[in-house]
Amino acid sequence: MEHLLRVAAAHAADYRASLTDRPVRARLSGAELKAGFARPLGAAGRPASDVLADLVEAADGGLVASAGPRYFGFVNGGSLPSATAAEIVATGWDQNGWNGVLSPTAAAAEETAGTWLKDVLGIPATASTGFVTGAQAGNTVGLAAARNHVLAQAGWDVERLGLAGAPRVRILASEERHGTIDRSLRLLGFGTEAITPVRTDAQGALDIEDLSQKLDPGNKGPLIVCLQAGNVNTGAVDPLEAAIALVRAYGGWTHIDGAFGLWAAASPRTKHLVKGLEGADSWSCDGHKWLNLPYDSGFAFCAHPTSHAAAMSYRAPYLVGAGDVYELGDFTPESSRRARGLAVWAGLQELGRDGVTELVDRCCELARRFADQLAAAGFEIGNDVVLNQVLVSYGDDATTDRVIEAVQRGGVCWMGGTTWHGRRYMRISVSNYLTTAADVDLSVEAITAAASA
Repeated sequence: MEHLLRVAAAHAADYRASLTDRPVRARLSGAELKAGFARPLGAAGRPASDVLADLVEAADGGLVASAGPRYFGFVNGGSLPSATAAEIVATGWDQNGWNGVLSPTAAAAEETAGTWLKDVLGIPATASTGFVTGAQAGNTVGLAAARNHVLAQAGWDVERLGLAGAPRVRILASEERHGTIDRSLRLLGFGTEAITPVRTDAQGALDIEDLSQKLDPGNKGPLIVCLQAGNVNTGAVDPLEAAIALVRAYGGWTHIDGAFGLWAAASPRTKHLVKGLEGADSWSCDGHKWLNLPYDSGFAFCAHPTSHAAAMSYRAPYLVGAGDVYELGDFTPESSRRARGLAVWAGLQELGRDGVTELVDRCCELARRFADQLAAAGFEIGNDVVLNQVLVSYGDDATTDRVIEAVQRGGVCWMGGTTWHGRRYMRISVSNYLTTAADVDLSVEAITAAASA
């Protein structure tokens, strides 16, 4: 086992060391990769060292250098050295992070890391924290707590009675909300038809006047409003302070989907964008995006721990816990789960408060560097660059798509495409702690060459 783990760690270290130089795209096609993995499952087992060697050989050609400095797709972060190492030892320790009996270490790490996260993000210290897989799970947990809370206020026990016959819950969300909000509402039994869409401004932020008009003054029933910190295309942030105050006046619950944009709170330069976030009722945020933690890492915070636990927790006679004290698993959908908090603890310790601030500031500066250089080259920047997102058009939609394809094929960098306000754009997301100004300059050179061709 010791030799095997050392070999595995060496493979991982060699791969990470190669990220700056290797093509960002995968070298092999999907069909070629399947052919490499598709081998008979023999009746007899094989030595673990041989299996590991075969796995590394079969996988290498299909690896995308998304952990590297020139991957700008999907708001992907990299993985900090300490957090990566913490994941390796956490896998070796093989702890079940459901509660403090199964792993006192997992419980202590998550409690501490959760406290740090709330402090950095400006979330009230009294909020509960669930360590989940990402923003999808974070949104689902937050909205499940919302469902429990607003229906309980209306005298309905949704955890016992379900939604059939329950008071109607009004749900309002931006026209440009992320698709995970819709999926969360489907999973929770509301359905997407329950959403009243709220108009957005030119940058994709919620229009506060339209929100005000769509809140029925004559209806004081159960109300949930979903806000967004970080439009997935533009980085725009909804007017949180004004919207939260308005929803509170109606007795409603405000949930903030802050998958990456919530990290704006960590920097004095961008904190004004998320002013008032502390007044919300629940928040969702990713760790594997801007915080640069390994996949999968996300957080669900809730200002009402009792409602949070009521929506998520369960009891069984064989489960030994701490009595009336909430456990880690009371705030997450999973029972058996790895000890996610260990990598969070390590990553935050490596960065420190100043390091998180510097990471946010640097990514925003590099996004503006992309926008400035591509604009100077004659290309259209489609958004106000307020965070780490840049939209670029290369003329008509077909040309933009051809440039995106050529850039991805070239392997110097990787950017995806998106459709926003009826037009096609290259979407650049700067989120990796390894990315430097030199990486931006090299990428701009590759983009302009592809566009010229």
